[in-house]
Amino acid sequence: TVMVTGTTDRFLCIPYGLLWTEVTASNLLLLDETGRVLEGDGEIDATAFFIHKAIHKTGVVCVLHTHQPYASALCCTKGFRVRMCHQNSLRFFDEIAYDPTFNGLVLDDTEGERLVDVMGGKSVLFHANHGVIVCGPTVAEAFDDMYYLERCCKVQILAMSTGDELNDVSDPVAKKFKEDCASDGGKANWAKQHFDALKRGLLRGPGRIFCE
Repeated sequence: TVMVTGTTDRFLCIPYGLLWTEVTASNLLLLDETGRVLEGDGEIDATAFFIHKAIHKTGVVCVLHTHQPYASALCCTKGFRVRMCHQNSLRFFDEIAYDPTFNGLVLDDTEGERLVDVMGGKSVLFHANHGVIVCGPTVAEAFDDMYYLERCCKVQILAMSTGDELNDVSDPVAKKFKEDCASDGGKANWAKQHFDALKRGLLRGPGRIFCE
């Protein structure tokens, strides 16, 4: 979901039941803060919106929730921690919250509010036995973090599969790396370039319907 620019109580959401190849700009749903459809045809996944609306109430613009394979695989382990063992991991230094409690389907506001408390203002949540949530000030930045989160989880799982001990980067170096990436708007600019490039790629192929 994404908060509509200039509002705090209007959101765009993908209709439930569509393939990704069917999603276009014109079939997104406009919702109010309760999840009621104001414009568009279709229904939302109510269990997801209970979580999303609680996060949006904190002022977050874009909320992405996925069950991508490598990040979700870590959510299925006892430790389920992203280790600072690779350059892609360092951008998430001290930016990930971990929720060890899985309560099944989210059917009311209570669970969404609990997850917000667990997140404690961090932009990434690992939810045990479930998946990940990534938040950002723009769609591009949230997507970029989601993309690199999956990449760092993949590298970590491959490294773990060797049976050798992971070689973590020290906290001071990890912290400095993260700060350097964010300085002068660098990380936000890279995210925009990444997102723009992906959209250009879609426009060259069958995915070009996304802008219709």
